[in-house]
Amino acid sequence: MTEKISHKIPKTAVLDVAKRVIDIEASALTALKSKLGDSFIEAVELILATEGKVVITGMGKSGLICQKIASTFASTGTSAFFLHPAEGAHGDLGVLGKDDILIAVSNSGESEEIVTTLPIVRRMGIKIIAMTGRMDSTLAKRADCTIDISVAEEACPLGLAPTASTTATLAMGDALAVALLERRGFREEDFAILHPAGSLGKRFITVEELMHSGDTLPRVLCDTPMKDALLEMTDKRMGLVGVFADVDSSLLKGVVTDGDLRRALEKDINVFTKSASDIMSLKPKFIAADSLGEAALKMMEDHSITALFVTATGDSTGDVVGVVHLHDLVRAGVI
Repeated sequence: MTEKISHKIPKTAVLDVAKRVIDIEASALTALKSKLGDSFIEAVELILATEGKVVITGMGKSGLICQKIASTFASTGTSAFFLHPAEGAHGDLGVLGKDDILIAVSNSGESEEIVTTLPIVRRMGIKIIAMTGRMDSTLAKRADCTIDISVAEEACPLGLAPTASTTATLAMGDALAVALLERRGFREEDFAILHPAGSLGKRFITVEELMHSGDTLPRVLCDTPMKDALLEMTDKRMGLVGVFADVDSSLLKGVVTDGDLRRALEKDINVFTKSASDIMSLKPKFIAADSLGEAALKMMEDHSITALFVTATGDSTGDVVGVVHLHDLVRAGVI
């Protein structure tokens, strides 16, 4: 009976193995940069020119990486989804339209499920971008554009489990997504639209979505007695009130805050004998309605205040459309 040879390593060697894996994968990523060239640029331009969707397909571990790439594309402004090649060969190729483009991923370039579908995709007139580790493979030869994702070695000592190759594929997918993002001029505001939920959504919520407007906006006129101005401040619970020239005006003349009241009392001023214009500050802070909540928070922190008036222009030249308070940012999870 042949004795089995054990390949187990001692506990003390575990960290050495982990470091070796990371070194191999880091080297693979560094080497990947040298493979970037005209084919990468061509791939970006083909995708930008596509009027339909970007369909990404890959089998096994590559397929899992493709799902992440498709998700990253979709969240950064490139309409994309993952198509399982086996399902595609059994009818799901029907989701492809003539204006779409296919990104096919296979390290060997010979995945049967992918190679089988290539002639059909070709007949549909759909462009094919290949991501493969073998530039002489069937996939590379049948593609309109091929990106080299080859690696010198896998981190798996048996050379069987995709490790460095999948890391390289993922990195190349991210490189494509970010290049497309920047070529499109994709902005933070665009990103916010695609991420309405979770922590990302909270980061990109706009001032307009948080502000108080209409009847909830604290406002008085210049000649309003301070007694009535205080009642308005108390009723609206924002610690301030905007002062306007007349009932039809949306241009802010000034603001009365809790701080203004304290400073007046420290000077022994009888505020109940004054009007709002006597107590108001003349330089309130403004923010644009389409600014992010994070920008409002930074402005409040910079000026040590708790509320901002909102205009379309972000300054005193615009009509006041609302007011945003620090408490609104807290409730929305911006803080």
